[in-house]
Amino acid sequence: MMALALMLGNTLLMALREIRRNKLRSTLTTLGIIIGVAAVIALVTLGQGATEKVTSDVASMGVNMLTLLPGAERRGPGMQVQAAPLTIDDAEAIERELSAVAAVAPSSSRGVLAVYGNTSWNTSATGTTNSYFEVRALKIASGRMFSDVEQQGGLAVCVLGATVQRELFGHQDPLGASIRLGKVTCHVIGTVQAKGTSTFGMDQDDFILMPLSAFQRRLAGNTNVSAIAVSAVSEDDTDRAKDQIVSLMRERRRIAFGQADDFNVRDMKEMASVLESVTNALTALLGAVAGVSLIVGGIGIMNIMLVSVTERTREIGIRLAIGARAREVMLQFLVEAVVLSTVGGIIGMVVGLGGSYAAGQALGLPFVLMPQVVVIAFGFSAAVGVGFGYFPARKAARLNPIDALRHE
Repeated sequence: MMALALMLGNTLLMALREIRRNKLRSTLTTLGIIIGVAAVIALVTLGQGATEKVTSDVASMGVNMLTLLPGAERRGPGMQVQAAPLTIDDAEAIERELSAVAAVAPSSSRGVLAVYGNTSWNTSATGTTNSYFEVRALKIASGRMFSDVEQQGGLAVCVLGATVQRELFGHQDPLGASIRLGKVTCHVIGTVQAKGTSTFGMDQDDFILMPLSAFQRRLAGNTNVSAIAVSAVSEDDTDRAKDQIVSLMRERRRIAFGQADDFNVRDMKEMASVLESVTNALTALLGAVAGVSLIVGGIGIMNIMLVSVTERTREIGIRLAIGARAREVMLQFLVEAVVLSTVGGIIGMVVGLGGSYAAGQALGLPFVLMPQVVVIAFGFSAAVGVGFGYFPARKAARLNPIDALRHE
C-alpha cells in the first residue's frame, strides 16, 4: 500500500513537472475544458434563474387567480366570433353563487393620456373595485383604496401605479393632487407598491385604477365589463373554481348543450406550469449544447497528449530500458491528462458561477445555485481527462524500448 502511494506521488510530481515545462500548451489545452464547464454551469444556472423569475412573476399576479373574458379562446388562425360583453351582474353572480371563489373583481380598461401640470404620460386606466387589490395581490404604498361612497357614487378618484407616479410626480407626494385623464379630472387618493418589470418585459406598475362606476360613466360611456378577475379560495381549489365559473356562465349566457362557449377562463396556474416547462426544456437544451464543448475539449487533450508522446518517445524508451514498467509509463500520461482536465474543471467552475451571477444581475434574474449541476460538470470534466487520456497513455506504454531509443 505504501509503495503504491509512493508511486502515485512520484507520478503526480512528474506529471506536474511536464505540465509546467509547457505552460502555454497546457493552458491552451485546458481552455476547451474551462469553456465547456463554465458554459454548462452558466447556462443551466441562468436557465433556472429564468424559471424562478417566471414562477415569481406569475405568483405575484396570483397563482390562484382566474380571468374570465368574453369571446371564445383562440386556438388558431381565423376570425374571432363576436360575443356579448360581460356585465357587473355576472361578477355579482359569481361572487354570490360559487363556493370555490374567494374574491371577484370586475374591470374595464382603456388607454389614456394622464396629465399633471406640464407633464404627461400615456398609460392605461382601469375601472374596478377594491377586490381588484386582493385578486391581483396589489399592496397600497401610501394613501388608501376606494371608499363605499366613491364606488357607489362614481366619484372620479384614482390610485396610481409606481410608474405613473414616477413619471408624473417624480419625488413629489401625489396624494391630494388632481390629474387629467382625457377630459376627466381625477383626484389621487393612493399609490400602489412597485412590482417591477415582468419576465415578459411588461411594466407591471404602469396603470391607474379608479372606481368601476366612475370609469364606465366618465371614460367608457357604457356599462360593459371587459374582464372579471377571480381569486379561488386556495391554489388547490383553482380547477374547481374554473369548472364552476364555466358552468355558471353557460347557464347565464344560455349556451345550449354541445355549443361552444362564447367566453374563456384563463388559469394563471396553467400558464405558470406551461412557462416553467418551456424554460426547463430550453435550459436542458442549452446545457446539452454547452456540454458538447466539453467533448471538444477532451479531443483537444487527446491530441496534445498524442503530440507529447511523439515528442517524448526517446525519454519513454530510456525509462523502459532502465526498468520502468509499462503501467508506470501509462499512469504518468494518464495522470497528466487528468490533471489538465481537473484544473480546467476547477477554473471552469469559478468562471461559470461568477459569469452566471454577473449575467443574472445584468438581466435581472435571481442567482439559483444548483450544486448537482456543478458536481456533474466537474465530474464530467474529470471523466473526459480519463477517457481521452487513456489512448495516448496506452500508446506510450506499448512503445518498444529499442525502437523508442532509436527515435530522433
